[in-house]
This record gives sequence, structure tokens and C-alpha cells, in this order.
Amino acid sequence: MSPAHPARRGIGRPPQGARADARALLLDAALELFAEQGIAGTTVAAIAARAGVTPAMVHYYFKDRERLLDAVAEERLLKAIRAVWEPVMESKAVVPMVRGLAQRILQATELNPWLPSLWLREIVSEGGQLRDRLIRVLPFESVRHLIDSIAAAQRRGALNPDLEPRLMMLTVIGLTLLPLATIRLWQVLPILKGVTREDVARHAEALLVSALSAPVRRRPKSA
Repeated sequence: MSPAHPARRGIGRPPQGARADARALLLDAALELFAEQGIAGTTVAAIAARAGVTPAMVHYYFKDRERLLDAVAEERLLKAIRAVWEPVMESKAVVPMVRGLAQRILQATELNPWLPSLWLREIVSEGGQLRDRLIRVLPFESVRHLIDSIAAAQRRGALNPDLEPRLMMLTVIGLTLLPLATIRLWQVLPILKGVTREDVARHAEALLVSALSAPVRRRPKSA
């Protein structure tokens, strides 16, 4: 019998065991560069260099730039967003719901340091290349649950009627992601020198909880 030969692989294809690792490294590299310099300013060659592979590997795993962006949105951004928002559905109590939401956003930024800058560059900013991709897949049922829970508490007289339930999501994001996305700016300002991530977390939670726990101010009846 002739000796067994190892299975041949196509030219340019990585070994089977290296595929998942190389693909993950490329996604990591893309996210880091997108957060640092924006998607428009990042080339495929730069992503490959950061990941330590050849540009051909980017095309092998993702075919083209658009599919790479799809993978970034669906496999990394959406995963982080779901980890933040899905637990909202487990409660109807507004204060712990909002407190937990803020805490999970901050935890997500620790696990994914690219998140605040990428959010500001490519989702919030006009022309951001990830905005439409994320809008299609955002967990709006969790956002709706938050809105409905706040509105129900207001009807019971348990929350200030001047709070706008539909703006609570933006308020939480504004108190957490925005300060972290602009950290390089405000850390060089003398008046803000020494402010830390922990300060941001404590400040955001204090503002949110105090606003939601404050005694209800009744609206005056119209004449």
C-alpha cells in the first residue's frame, strides 16, 4: 500500500486549525483601527498588518470590504449590544433596570475598549458606515420594554411625569459612552485632569438613580 498523504489545501488557504484564530484576529484588528482612525481611513493592508497576516487573508475570510463591515457589525457590535440590552427584559422595576443598563454599558467598554470611539465615529456621526447596519438589527424590543416600564411607572404616580420615556436610552448612553468616547479630549484639559473611568461610572449612576428616585413633582392642573 502506498503511504498516506496529508490532505492538500488550496493555495493561499490557511491550515484548518488556524482559520478561526486568524479570522478573529482580523476582526480584532479591524475594530481597533476603525476606532483609532475611522473606517474610511483604514485600508485592508493596514488591517492585515495589524493582525499579522497577508492582505490576501482578509479577502479569503471576508471576500470584500463590505462583508468585513457586516461581520464587524453582526459578530462584534451586535454581540456587545445584546449583552447590554437583553437583561432589560428581565425586570419591570425602573430604577434597577436603568442602573443595570448603565453598569452593563460600562462593563462592555472595559471588555471592548474600541466601543466608545467606534460608536461616536461610525454610528452617531453623519455618514458613519456602521449606522445602517446596526439599525437593522438593534434589539428594539428591549428598548420598547424600557420605555413602556417608565411610562407605566409615571401612570402609577411613581415617577416624575416630566421625564420623557423615549429619551431615557439616549440619556443613559450620553452619560456613559459619550464621556468615554471623548476621553482623550477631556483628559488633557486641566480642569478635568485626573477624572477616571470609575468617576464616570459613579457619576452616571448617581445622576440616573437620583433622578428616578426623587420625589414625584406633580404637574399643576390647568385652569
